[in-house]
Amino acid sequence: MKRILPVIVLSQFFCTSLWFAGNAVMGDIIQNFGLDNRFLANLTSSVQLGFICGTLVFAVLAVADRFSPSRVFFTCAMIAALLNLGICINGLTVEALLGFRFFTGFFLAGIYPVGMKIASDYYQKGLGRSLGFLVGALVLGTSFPHLLKSFSTDLPWKYVIVSISVLAALGGLAMLVFVPDGPFRKPGQRLALTAFTKGFRNGHFRSAAFGYFGHMWELYTFWAFVPIMLTTYQHNFHATLNIPFLSFLIIASGSLACVLGGLLAQVYGAKKIATIALGLSGLCCLLSPVLLFTGSVPVLLGFLFFWGLVVVADSPLFSTLVAQNVAEESRGTSLTIVNCIGFSITIISIQCLKLLSENINTKYIYLMLAAGPLLGLLALLKDSLPSPVNQKA
Repeated sequence: MKRILPVIVLSQFFCTSLWFAGNAVMGDIIQNFGLDNRFLANLTSSVQLGFICGTLVFAVLAVADRFSPSRVFFTCAMIAALLNLGICINGLTVEALLGFRFFTGFFLAGIYPVGMKIASDYYQKGLGRSLGFLVGALVLGTSFPHLLKSFSTDLPWKYVIVSISVLAALGGLAMLVFVPDGPFRKPGQRLALTAFTKGFRNGHFRSAAFGYFGHMWELYTFWAFVPIMLTTYQHNFHATLNIPFLSFLIIASGSLACVLGGLLAQVYGAKKIATIALGLSGLCCLLSPVLLFTGSVPVLLGFLFFWGLVVVADSPLFSTLVAQNVAEESRGTSLTIVNCIGFSITIISIQCLKLLSENINTKYIYLMLAAGPLLGLLALLKDSLPSPVNQKA
């Protein structure tokens, strides 16, 4: 049992590095295809849309509850790794590029939520701590392509893509070989096409899910636009910044917050820590017009690092609250459908920010992100969720 969590975490880290693989080499893609920086929103949204479609299919078919989660994880990791390699094909059209990113996102639906399902099958006690490590691995995986890019600036961009695909395949294989089905797994007995709606009949589940949706409005848009924030600052203030490396550090810092949030949740409860983190990230949105244009590099970086911490600290806690308020036999399906809706919201948020950036002063566009934390806080505070202090997080 002691080796199970490290293997799940490492596999999740390797496989979720597929998520922002295209974003890390965005400059090279723009140059090769003759595009402009606004294409970032479309590239990110194609992965998100694929993930949404994948999670919807997986949820309706109850894949994670009807079949061995480890085998599902392995199969999806292998397919996603191959699809990620597709963007290296010479002579690729823009439509094909977006298509490969879409289908990579589709099979990520069998990795991220299924990884959480596997963890919940092993760790009913201390689930918040376990998911803290797991979502921390997602954060590191998301940021990892930026790190690879920062260390391979003199190498062809395809080296980054190939390296990430190899790691993803290794992660899927590790899950298959070292992580059998967990002792608390209760397989779904039959296909029920409406099973994914079951959790929403529970008021506590709805409150946790809506809090998560507000959190998702902000999270991936922030991650996607971190390089843009740094590039804009560099242009406005003629600063010299290592944008790929700083993007990695800012996003990756959230992994520490996920782990710390999971540990604090065992003492103070998942809902309380999630509420605090969501409030702080909403405050960062409101302060962005001032602190993103401060003229001081240390102040800018300090602000972005703090935002990078609090923007994701609540993510594993919402997953914990969702998992604790649904029946075991439909837990995988419920986690998957909540992910599906949450990531649907990220597309709307990313495209709204793209639209705003084309029509208003960029100084004020990140104020829009505050709407998510505000609505999420309202959902949390209107309902008395069971406290994982008494029902260990």
